[in-house]
Amino acid sequence: MGIDYKTVSKIFKQLRAEIAGFIDVDFQELHGEIECDESYFGGHRKGTRGRGSAGKTIVFGLLERKGKVFTTVVENVEAQTLLNEIIAHTEKGSVFFTDKFRSYKSLKFYGKHHKIDHSREYAKKRIHINGLEGFWSFAKERFQKYHGVGKENFPLYLKEMEFRYNHRKENLYQLLCKIHFGPEIP
Repeated sequence: MGIDYKTVSKIFKQLRAEIAGFIDVDFQELHGEIECDESYFGGHRKGTRGRGSAGKTIVFGLLERKGKVFTTVVENVEAQTLLNEIIAHTEKGSVFFTDKFRSYKSLKFYGKHHKIDHSREYAKKRIHINGLEGFWSFAKERFQKYHGVGKENFPLYLKEMEFRYNHRKENLYQLLCKIHFGPEIP
């Protein structure tokens, strides 16, 4: 086509940065019923066995049922780290659904907290985090198509996945045009 790979890469990086900026401006505090979970992103290392998290990027996610997903890269999965993200992005008094991971124990002081024990079951009527698990699956499948993303660019790609998921029922081309060129573009 006559377009240099580096030029295309630079344009896509700029577009992902614009998407991340749009998400920041458009964000509204999550409320109501909210699923919370963490996930590890990163390829499998040759010669290693098991699930190990060494060298992987930790992503924390919140999903408002019948609403949007919010994701962020976190340094660790300690209780205070996750609670800080929950407090910063959700309304106090919401109803939270998590797995039985110990870091969520203090959630009961911020809202109503329901836990599902994944060692026994994945859903018990309305107590589940299947919506957020669905997002993790969606994002990881899309990440595989990129055949590796550097740690420095990972947050921008993650925000792209969040954007695609939150706007999956909309015309993404038109929405991207509005983000890039402004709302006056038809």
